[in-house]
Amino acid sequence: MDYASSEHASGHSPDHVSGRAADHTAGRAATAPLAVKILVAGGFGVGKTTLVGAVSEVAPLHTEEYLTRAGVGVDDLEGVDSKFTTTVALDFGRITISDDLVVYLFGTPGQERFWFMWNDLVSGAMGAVVLVDTRRLEVSFASIDFFESRGIPFVVGVNCFHGVRDRTAEEIRAALALDPQVPLVLCDARDRGDGRDVLLALVDHLMAGQSATTG
Repeated sequence: MDYASSEHASGHSPDHVSGRAADHTAGRAATAPLAVKILVAGGFGVGKTTLVGAVSEVAPLHTEEYLTRAGVGVDDLEGVDSKFTTTVALDFGRITISDDLVVYLFGTPGQERFWFMWNDLVSGAMGAVVLVDTRRLEVSFASIDFFESRGIPFVVGVNCFHGVRDRTAEEIRAALALDPQVPLVLCDARDRGDGRDVLLALVDHLMAGQSATTG
């Protein structure tokens, strides 16, 4: 084929075509949504895997294993006697909040013997959701301490199992010794709408913090 003739017939030089392709690619990049990494943390059995699965628009990735005798005397199963699996690495999901924002969710393992992974998982995270169970608030204390000590913004999602709300938001906030600016949201981790509300509360919290910093 005579490439010179072909170029002349089309009226476009290779450089011109390459330039158009580059402009098109730049245009697509300019409209690409912002990707934000969020951690979903909390104690063992508070509903982290459930929340990620409920809100994710793609099939969530789970790294769960059956509880074994190796955990006897190590894992605290009080209040979650019917739980037979545990996350050993992470849960992963994705949710599109808007045309401009996509959130990637990383659920952390809740058992103390897997906490060494948290330092790796937190890398690049913009913020976190700390789930708590009002029946066992103490199992999520360490998660709150972790994010507070590292200055990572977070919200608290109170997972109301089976619709049980035996404490007010004010009582929970006091029991967790939360700073006044930390949002607290009552939710059902099984409900997609509730999970989305928790994530939106975190997004609003992040934006408010950014405005305060730049304002």
